[in-house]
Amino acid sequence: MDLLNNTSSVSEFILLGLSSAQDIQMFFFAIFTLVYVAIIVGNLLIVISVISDNHLHSPMYFFLANLSFFDLCLSSTATPKMVADFLKENKTISLWGCMAQMFFLHFLGGSEMTLLIVMAVDRYIAICRPLHYTTIMNHRMLMGSVLLSWAVGFVHTMSQMVFTITLPFCGPNVVDNIFCDLPLVLKLACTDTYVLELLVIADSGLLSFICFILLLISYTVILVTVRHRSSGGLSKALSTLSAHITVVTLFFGPCIFIYVWPFSSFSVDKFLSVFYSVITPLLNPIIYTLRNQEMKAAMSRLRIQHVSSRQNF
Repeated sequence: MDLLNNTSSVSEFILLGLSSAQDIQMFFFAIFTLVYVAIIVGNLLIVISVISDNHLHSPMYFFLANLSFFDLCLSSTATPKMVADFLKENKTISLWGCMAQMFFLHFLGGSEMTLLIVMAVDRYIAICRPLHYTTIMNHRMLMGSVLLSWAVGFVHTMSQMVFTITLPFCGPNVVDNIFCDLPLVLKLACTDTYVLELLVIADSGLLSFICFILLLISYTVILVTVRHRSSGGLSKALSTLSAHITVVTLFFGPCIFIYVWPFSSFSVDKFLSVFYSVITPLLNPIIYTLRNQEMKAAMSRLRIQHVSSRQNF
């Protein structure tokens, strides 16, 4: 902690948020509170359903539960603070709180990107090599894939934060966003951060773009392979992959946009930040639950079991 104290006179940052109008802030407070509750309930239901229902003890649902956990943590990193700030006149966050927020946003974001690639590989093996699926996707492979996701996220965030925490902050402390966005915070440092800004763009922007392209290639290979094998298999594959492709597109789209144009002065930055930290974590429970009959059935069984246990009690 002395490292930051010795090089910084700024002890907190001011977050401008979405609006300074009181009426609009109360409206946002109500909306985002409901959305955050939906994120918590929806993603927890998926995690609990996968853990408790034997019908969902398969690699695909194991990865889906981990994706829901990432979404839950990712939203909880920024959304509660944003919601609480709607009720405050002074929207501040401590220096270390800001650093922690950026650390976990990039940590969880990088982990989720890697997990989406793992899920694409899982679908490829299940559809294109079904006879070898259980042999390849064994318990060791599942645990190793999840640990790899955590490791990539940790390396991704540390490669940026190890330099950021040593920066001196001695002047402006206003961040024009709903949370501590790394590119915007770098601009407030009392030193030349041009090289570090390029590192952030290369590390976050190119990582997102490369992962997105790899995922598109993976799903294209799956569809082409299935199409050559059987005419009726294409529609089945499309049905299976549509939810995955939708989540991938909506997850990486705003992420790439933010880091390709990280220093834009337009309000679109705030919109994309909200989309990335609030709307994206909603996609998992909405898309996978509404489009997946097995997940619907599992949640129905969980509800019946809960009601039955209460009646017996």
